Amino acid sequence: MPEILEIEYYRLLAETALGREILSIEADQLASKRLETGIALTDIFSGLRFVAARRIGKLLVFDTEGPCFGLRFGMTGGLVVDGVAAIKGLTYGSESIEEKWVRARVTFQDGGTLALHDPRRLARVLVDPDEEALGPDALSLTLTQLKTALKSRGEGPALKARLLDQSAIAGIGNLLADEMLWRAALSPLRGAATLSEPELRRLHRHLRVTLDELFKRGGSHTGDHMEARHPGGMCPKDGQAFFRQAVGGRTTYWCPKHQS
Repeated sequence: MPEILEIEYYRLLAETALGREILSIEADQLASKRLETGIALTDIFSGLRFVAARRIGKLLVFDTEGPCFGLRFGMTGGLVVDGVAAIKGLTYGSESIEEKWVRARVTFQDGGTLALHDPRRLARVLVDPDEEALGPDALSLTLTQLKTALKSRGEGPALKARLLDQSAIAGIGNLLADEMLWRAALSPLRGAATLSEPELRRLHRHLRVTLDELFKRGGSHTGDHMEARHPGGMCPKDGQAFFRQAVGGRTTYWCPKHQS
C-alpha cells in the first residue's frame, strides 16, 4: 500500500506532467466524493497548467496558476503518466494497469494523460486540499518535531498509533511504523510520551535511516523483516515468534523479546 516513499516516487513521475496545458479532468463518483456537489473539475482546471508537484506526507499536490489539485491514493492507488507507472506494484495491490481501475484522468492538450489508478476505489481527488491539517513531513522530520509529535498529557496513546496519526507526523503508514519500531527496539504499545531522551534519539535515528534505505530499495513494501510479517513469522533478529495484534486500528507485528 502506498506510504510516504511510494508517494515520493509518484511525485517524481508527476514532474513529467508539469507545464502541459490541461484539456479536461474526469473522476468517477467515489474518487470525487470529497468535492462539493456540482463541482466540475474540467471547468476549474481546463486551460491551466501544473506548475509544481509537491508531496506532504501521503498527499500529492499539483500547483497551478489557480487552485491546487490534490490526490490521495488510499490502499492500492497508483499514478500513471502517459502510460508509465511510477512503481511496478504494491505488496497488497496489483502489478497490472487496467482501464476499469482508472478512477480519475487528466487529459492534456498534447494528447497525453495523467491517471489515478486504484483497484480498491479508496483513492480521492481534491481541490485546494487542507494542508494545514497535516503534521510535519516524515522525510524531513527533526528530532524536535518528533518530540513535539509524541508529547502528550500522561502517557499518551500507543506509540505506533501516534506515528500513524497524520496530524502529528505526515506520511508514516502501517508497514513503515512496524519497520521503524522493530529497528529501534521499541514496543508499539508503549505510551507515546513515555520515551526517554536516549529512546527518542534512537527512534529518530532509525526513522531517518529506515526512510532513506527503503526509498533507495524501492519503497516501504521491501522492509528487512517484511518476509516474516505474517502469522507464525519469526523475528529475524532473535528468532522470537512475532506478536500480531491491532494497534491504532491497524494490524501490527512486533517482537516481544527485543522491542520494549
